[in-house]
Amino acid sequence: MIYWEIFLAFFIPGILGYGGGPASIPLVENEVVGRYGWMTTQEFSEFLALGNSLPGPIATKMAGYVGYTEGGILGAGVALFATVAPSLILMVALLGLIMKYKDSPRVKKMSSLVRPTIAVLLGVMTWGFFSDAIKASGSVQTAILAVISFVLMERFKVHPAFVIAGALLYGALFLGR
Repeated sequence: MIYWEIFLAFFIPGILGYGGGPASIPLVENEVVGRYGWMTTQEFSEFLALGNSLPGPIATKMAGYVGYTEGGILGAGVALFATVAPSLILMVALLGLIMKYKDSPRVKKMSSLVRPTIAVLLGVMTWGFFSDAIKASGSVQTAILAVISFVLMERFKVHPAFVIAGALLYGALFLGR
């Protein structure tokens, strides 16, 4: 029965929490503190502060922690699945709908309109990153990192993870303040 309660405690906020993890925090608190009494408000706020200091999505961190404390490893798995299940179900349903109508002129037009929009959004985001980098590190350092990164990835086919690690190391050694 505890696993069903853990599932519901995270599935319901996943369905109702439009806007992702931060939007579902009050809903999770209502389930964990108010409905099931697994934590006090003080414990929840302390856990939330700790969870926000760690990398990764807050919703899955909350689910893993609460699921583990209430139901062990299986409870953590159930809670994590319940957290991602609403998005997973919706994505599969929408993908099925798009695949069913993929030859429709409307779907083709929608896809042709979405691609350039995403490209523009990525371009704006990239420009913002470059602007921030220039302000923080200077134009010479930013240009050096950009050119070396481009050459490593395009000419020598170095995996982006290694390029990012190298850029972090460069920043730590030469740009540390």
